[in-house]
Amino acid sequence: MAVFLTCYGSLSHVIKPHTGRRLFTSYTSSPKSTLQIFHSTSRDPYLNLSIEHHLLTKSHPDSTVLFLYVNKPCVVIGRNQNPWLETNLSNLRAGLPSSTDEVAEPIHLVRRRSGGGTVFHDEGNANWSVICPSAVFDRDQHAEMVVRALKRLGVGGVRVNSRHDIVQDVGEKTAETFKVSGSAYKLTRLRSLHHGTCLLSSPNLARLSGFLRSPAEPFIKARGVESVRSKVRNVGVQYPLFLDAVVDEFQTMYKPVEGGSRAVGSDALGIPEVKKGVDELRSSEWVYGQTPQFTFSTAASEEDPRPRPPLPAWLPEDFRMSMTVRHGQIQNAQVSGLEYNESVDGLSQDQAVSKALLGRTIHHVDDWRDVLDEISPVPLKDGAVGKWLNSLLSVS
Repeated sequence: MAVFLTCYGSLSHVIKPHTGRRLFTSYTSSPKSTLQIFHSTSRDPYLNLSIEHHLLTKSHPDSTVLFLYVNKPCVVIGRNQNPWLETNLSNLRAGLPSSTDEVAEPIHLVRRRSGGGTVFHDEGNANWSVICPSAVFDRDQHAEMVVRALKRLGVGGVRVNSRHDIVQDVGEKTAETFKVSGSAYKLTRLRSLHHGTCLLSSPNLARLSGFLRSPAEPFIKARGVESVRSKVRNVGVQYPLFLDAVVDEFQTMYKPVEGGSRAVGSDALGIPEVKKGVDELRSSEWVYGQTPQFTFSTAASEEDPRPRPPLPAWLPEDFRMSMTVRHGQIQNAQVSGLEYNESVDGLSQDQAVSKALLGRTIHHVDDWRDVLDEISPVPLKDGAVGKWLNSLLSVS
């Protein structure tokens, strides 16, 4: 399937795939291409984010680029966020319920290269990004562009707030404010990326808390960026209309782009830098291994005095656990109160288990029951502790 298609303006022709990749890269880097508009025909979040990064790094330093795309259901976390804190990994694995007899597909977890908070994407959510010279970058300019596009489509009450998000005020006397578009940024010396979401017609808003509230949150003290939770709603427009309106506003801000918007898609995998980017974003070392240091602890401590929720009654009565994890690897661990099948000195056995956990990479643990059985000098009484850790920390 041909991928590079000029779909606005007077030009309407398909560029053959084997030449399209070369034309795409040469077009974006050309000093003549001062304004560029692309939209993606792919729903792959790893590919779309990699195309976006390619545009950031390869487009001409003086150019301004608009890129629009839609992803299949996924959760996207920021560059410096903690997936164990930001998401319910068990619910992501379970996926969305299917309308057929087919097994539901798991929801992919994606770590983007920009900062910001955690967001849920599906086909009812549009993604827009603008890449421009850093010298003229403004955090609100292009969010205001999207606001004008929404107003053009009849969406009322939308504005950019002090956090640079797009919100919608609903109601007259007692207006309630909902977030409809969040933003994230990646700034370099020469180029700046501002990308955002826009909730158009997502059927999954009622499920968001089930995906974005972690059962491990009360037990984790983390470095890095935590998300700010907001009430959200759809603006009630369809993606093709949104795409056209944003493109029109972009061209009104600058000038009409010759040939209009160009479509990119799966054939972009033929570009080595894009393929490399996809492989990196899909790797567990990127998704989990990039996590800043955090501490998991079942009991309050001087560093984290928050009260913890009661542990399940089926865990050993005296069970306690704390561990410090950096880039997914356990740096320090203390386990106590495990129960063993043999009459042994429990303290020394717990110390042996604690020591054996050091250096373990938690995102490579398939089943905590197997790990604890493997490292315990004598057999554990049951798999209760491992089962509980699976519910909080397991990624597979």
